[in-house]
Amino acid sequence: MYKKIGMMGGKDSILPFKGLGIDVFPVTDLEEARRQIESLADEYGVIFITERVAEQLEDTIAQYDKYPTPAIIPIPSSTGSLGIGMDRIHQNVEKAIGMNILDD
Repeated sequence: MYKKIGMMGGKDSILPFKGLGIDVFPVTDLEEARRQIESLADEYGVIFITERVAEQLEDTIAQYDKYPTPAIIPIPSSTGSLGIGMDRIHQNVEKAIGMNILDD
């Protein structure tokens, strides 16, 4: 059973989450980030990833979309939001119930 929660992205964006008991994995380049996702996928149920990293690893993240775990969730970085995380939530809601009830 997956009980671990991980967070990966730029060091400045993710270090505050360590105080919440979340395992943090700073990444500095895309290949390192790709390997890190593949490594974490086996033992983490939820992986938060900063949107700046997520936008560059869409193909890698998409490989895990068809499985219930890990849930890879893009979140804004310390420099602000790109809207990627919210877009994924809207897509998942629409896929689950047939329409996007979150739109205004």
